[in-house]
Amino acid sequence: MAEQKEKDSSRIKEAVKRRKRETYTPVKPEMQLGFVHNNVDCIGCRACEMACKDKNGLPPGPRFRRVQYIEGGTYPDVFAYKVNMSCNHCAEPACLPTCPTGAIFKRKKDGIVDIDSTLCIGCRRCEAACPFGAPQFDPMENIVKKCNLCVDEIDAGRKPYCVMACMMRVLDIGPIDRIWDGGLETVAVGPHDEVVRQVKNMADIELTHPSIGFVAHSKGKVK
Repeated sequence: MAEQKEKDSSRIKEAVKRRKRETYTPVKPEMQLGFVHNNVDCIGCRACEMACKDKNGLPPGPRFRRVQYIEGGTYPDVFAYKVNMSCNHCAEPACLPTCPTGAIFKRKKDGIVDIDSTLCIGCRRCEAACPFGAPQFDPMENIVKKCNLCVDEIDAGRKPYCVMACMMRVLDIGPIDRIWDGGLETVAVGPHDEVVRQVKNMADIELTHPSIGFVAHSKGKVK
């Protein structure tokens, strides 16, 4: 155990030195993966949340994926819909340059943003920097974790647990450019649905350029 801690400490020190020598330049991936969520047809069952917690062995508290219930209006003009979000694997992730140890990285081949847990020191700077609340502090291990799009499943040619658990099939992944232009073949988007990049009460997408698209409720569309 002591030997492992010494090894991890050495790796962290090397990563810090390497990071101090580098200027942050956002990785431009060969293909950027992203999420699409249908706010209208989502029933808010939270199966995606539970599947994510089960896959990642998360204790009570941290939630990589969060189903948000949006309600409003005045009778008889009332409305309700769901917005489902996790890490958006942004084109310019705010979390990455704030990490003092270089634990956060963006994959070149598919744009997935991940965290090397052996380099994380639990300083929570990434948690403070992210406008979407993606990084989650795990008090049991004293490090920060987040959605990595179930990278092991992706590498095996499968989809993330949250997508596979969705009983209404309103959540999916794919190349983000195909999601935005309507070219992705998915039941999450109907033949006459419009895919938008932002919904109401969401942080400004110009901050990090998140890789996500929505079939937005009429009351949730950004004018």
